[in-house]
Amino acid sequence: MTSAPNTSPRPASRLKRIRDSDIWFSFTRSWITMIAAVIALVLVASAIFAPWIAPNDPFDPATLSLLDGSKPPVWAAEGEWRFPLGTDQQGRCVFSSILFGMRISIIVGFAGVLLAATIGITLGLIAGYLGGAADSIIMRVADVQLTFPAILIALLIDGTTRALFGNQRSETTIFWVLVISIGLSFWVQYARTVRGSTMVERNKEYVQAARLIGLSKPVILFRHVLPNVTGPVLVIATINLALAVITEATLSFLGVGLPPTQPSLGTLIQIGNEFLFSGEWWVVIFPGIALASLVLSVNLLGDWLRDALNPRLR
Repeated sequence: MTSAPNTSPRPASRLKRIRDSDIWFSFTRSWITMIAAVIALVLVASAIFAPWIAPNDPFDPATLSLLDGSKPPVWAAEGEWRFPLGTDQQGRCVFSSILFGMRISIIVGFAGVLLAATIGITLGLIAGYLGGAADSIIMRVADVQLTFPAILIALLIDGTTRALFGNQRSETTIFWVLVISIGLSFWVQYARTVRGSTMVERNKEYVQAARLIGLSKPVILFRHVLPNVTGPVLVIATINLALAVITEATLSFLGVGLPPTQPSLGTLIQIGNEFLFSGEWWVVIFPGIALASLVLSVNLLGDWLRDALNPRLR
């Protein structure tokens, strides 16, 4: 006797589930969000593949020539195709400098947001789950933290490293000064959001069951509670990435950022600002456009993600 064929429906593929999701529908319905996603993807990809895309290496002294300095963009009368967006006074290609500088800005922004999220999520889970004195101490520290802007924190950390290392600070040290400054400035938002969500989750049945079977508090927090509070964290991280890039650019413009030998977008704008009134407008305008495009596109994606994950707006 032959068995009946299995007529149960096959599970949908992951790609089909994504296409049928509310988030994908919300994404494809907004043309502004799609344009922002394309711009952000192009800028991030250009920064990642800068060594292969850039026509010149702006950080290799052997390839620089002062005779190529202050050349205008290619569409101007004295422009050259070797330098599509012109050069600065040292002969560095502005287009290549933007690609390499944007990569540094994005790396600093990602590292700063990752540090802030790690600190904030950990403290938020502890405060929301334990409550009591631990909650009071962490939240009071968060209140104090809100009184210190990122620029002031960066200046304090920068001054401390200068006192410890003097003028012998390496580029790695300066990089971590920026990352720690951004991380210590943005962790409060994560902590408060995660704390509120954890206070709701800790009274649910799955947490009570995990306690009954004897799981430790770190296991309950990071294996069971954390996956249920990540939605708001993703929104905060996306928006904070744009703020982190802006903060890094501001600090670099003030002279606290990386040296001119490894400039970010903020450093490029600082350098170009010195020659703006001499007629070399392209040295500062194009890095500024790149910075504004990156921040605006990421902000638009963050706003869309916040609305897409809000069940009240579905």
